Amino acid sequence: MKAIIETAGVQVPVEVDGKCKIPRMAAEVGEIVDFDKVLFLSGKDKPEIGNPYIKGALVKAEIVAHDRFDKVTVFKFKRRTKYRRTRGHRQDYTEILVKEIKR
Repeated sequence: MKAIIETAGVQVPVEVDGKCKIPRMAAEVGEIVDFDKVLFLSGKDKPEIGNPYIKGALVKAEIVAHDRFDKVTVFKFKRRTKYRRTRGHRQDYTEILVKEIKR
């Protein structure tokens, strides 16, 4: 069974026993979290689309790790003015393991 959930303003496709990376959550490693903002479900029968969410749908996941993505370098410049700025950014994320998708 597959689903699309919304967390922290980001839509993330998930499936049972699959890992995915979502924006950082304030929860401990090993904790079980529930996502009730399910936008889409597909399984054995026809797919179901929420308006905007599917009522009664729930995704249970376990938090595996907290980490940061690789560095992204941002370079800005304006020609002929000696204007150059270099910045780096690393986004925090939480890796989850989806245990169950309930309808």
